[in-house]
Amino acid sequence: MTSPGHGPAAWREILHRRVVTVAVLLALWAAGIEARLVVLQVVRHADLAARAERQQMRTQPLPPKRGDILDRHGRILATSVDADSIVAVPTEVGDARLAVQKICDALADCTPKEQQNLVDRLNQPRAFAYVRRQVAQDQAQRVAALNLDGIGTVKESKRFYPNRELAAHLLGWVGVDNKGLDGLESAYDAQIKGKAGTVLVHTDARRHAFSRFERPPTSGSTVELTIDEYLQHVTERELHAGVVENRAGGGSAIILNPHTGEILAMANEPTFNPNAFRDFDDSERRNRAVQDLYEPGSTFKVVTVSAALEEKVMTPETMIDTHPGRIQVAPGRVVKENENHDYGVISLANVIAMSSNIGAIKIGFRLGTDRLSRFVSLFGFGHQVSPDFPGESSGIVWSPTKWNDGALASVSMGYQVGVTPLQIVGAVGSVANGGEYIEPRVIRAVYRNGVRYAVTPKVVRRTISADTAALMTGIMEGVVDSERGTARAAKIPGYTIAGKTGTASKLVNGHYSHSDYNASFVGFLPSRSPAVAIVVVIDSPHGPNRYFGGTVAAPIFKKIAEPTLRYLGVGPSINPPAPILVARRDDTPSPASATPPNDPVVSLIADGPPGTVPDLRGMSAREAVRALVKLGVNARVAGDGVVVSQEPAPGLPLEPGSVCRLTLERSPRRAGRAGAP
Repeated sequence: MTSPGHGPAAWREILHRRVVTVAVLLALWAAGIEARLVVLQVVRHADLAARAERQQMRTQPLPPKRGDILDRHGRILATSVDADSIVAVPTEVGDARLAVQKICDALADCTPKEQQNLVDRLNQPRAFAYVRRQVAQDQAQRVAALNLDGIGTVKESKRFYPNRELAAHLLGWVGVDNKGLDGLESAYDAQIKGKAGTVLVHTDARRHAFSRFERPPTSGSTVELTIDEYLQHVTERELHAGVVENRAGGGSAIILNPHTGEILAMANEPTFNPNAFRDFDDSERRNRAVQDLYEPGSTFKVVTVSAALEEKVMTPETMIDTHPGRIQVAPGRVVKENENHDYGVISLANVIAMSSNIGAIKIGFRLGTDRLSRFVSLFGFGHQVSPDFPGESSGIVWSPTKWNDGALASVSMGYQVGVTPLQIVGAVGSVANGGEYIEPRVIRAVYRNGVRYAVTPKVVRRTISADTAALMTGIMEGVVDSERGTARAAKIPGYTIAGKTGTASKLVNGHYSHSDYNASFVGFLPSRSPAVAIVVVIDSPHGPNRYFGGTVAAPIFKKIAEPTLRYLGVGPSINPPAPILVARRDDTPSPASATPPNDPVVSLIADGPPGTVPDLRGMSAREAVRALVKLGVNARVAGDGVVVSQEPAPGLPLEPGSVCRLTLERSPRRAGRAGAP
């Protein structure tokens, strides 16, 4: 007999309850799992997927290598070298503050501010962060020896300038992110920097890399400059010496090929080292040659006189009365000659040679505002002249509608107009090459994928005719060669030089200073077949040579020009050495036989039949040499004064390329006129 509560019915009820309990528990467990899966797969899917990707895949940038910058002969001016950078994976760094303390102890030069900033960066949930970029090799080794979790080093490309200060203002500099920040590095950054690459690293749960995928960077283009490393060195050396000697505030100098527009050298003082550009202030890093404006003073008279000759309102022999050495140009405004000179009645040519302000003003008044302003623009003033300098100043030229008599007078003698040294040498270069304005440039070629793409000269416009340019050349020769010229200190034995001095008071607090001046000289040589045009501008000289362009800038011009001529192999234009004669075979055609018989040689000298040696007796050395150069004859000069004899004699057949020997003496007839206009 079965007792109550222990029968089959009771056992089934207990089993049922247990099954139900287990089923409920299983249902709750399944529901929990499902809920968790929903949270993981739906709610937190994006966050978890990103975290997994960060833990298992690391993408690091591969910076490109910047292209080299070369001089015109392939010598390296700027290149890129490998440097170590310390990097971190903040999500893998445990105690950020402790890690930073150890890193800074190894670096040995962290500031408290840098240390705190680094702690803040490593506390952020990021997959990559820089600790310190482009460190010294010993610093990188000390940090690596710490073997800290999440801290490592990578190789980066660092810009290096092997010649330190050489052409620093022209080249500019590059930041730690491989981006050009100034100069050509900035202007041509898109071409030089190349394209970045990437590296993708897959790791397992223990952070061990098991695969690596790389997209390599593309190197940048190599840029070849028109700059010549040696001429750049000479220009910087002599400019620095001149600034120091004259106790000046700074200066600029440029060497330009007037036939191609190529800049062979561009120097500024003070200068800086682009390898450590942060150690210098903005005034030292500023490219004065293309950015700083100054009133050019008398060098601008080249524009005024060129306009008068081109418009045929005057000739070189036109006489101009500058007496009594002052002129009223506007009510209450009187302009005086430098040093209160009274030159009296002088020719237009002597206005340039003697740098007469009164003469320039009267020439400007004869031209008028419309014509003078047109030539100011033609010669490149008031706008940028080169595409290679995005930071180039356009200069300051007033609208002709705002010119009154006072403004016309000021511009005629080089005041009330702001220019750059580059604009001045470009303008005078157009006189040197026969009247064409050729765009100044510093890029000679670009190399892409091993192919050289050359930059060709660009003739922008014609400024003056070839005849006017020839007249201006003769007039500007008087600045250096004439006894009354203002730049006799620029004279180089054996060479004819055409140039112009400039001395201009600086505008300080709205008033012209009586102690601070800009002294300048611009010229080209040899004047009849120019190889180079050179400008020198010195800011605020206070040395023994005072402040005049002829005593401060002209000697620096000479010290730059002499080694330049030797380096370029330019022979003397006065008393050249006898040519080396080489025997030729009888069947070799001579130059004469190559000339068509119907093309006669016409003499440019009026006193003699065409094709004969002119009579040079009674001429000055400069006049005689100029006449011979026009005929293609070399001159050998002995003595001083005027020509008293010549060999070959006048009237003999003219042979281009031959030598004419001139004997000069001081004659009473000409000696009495030595000081005449």
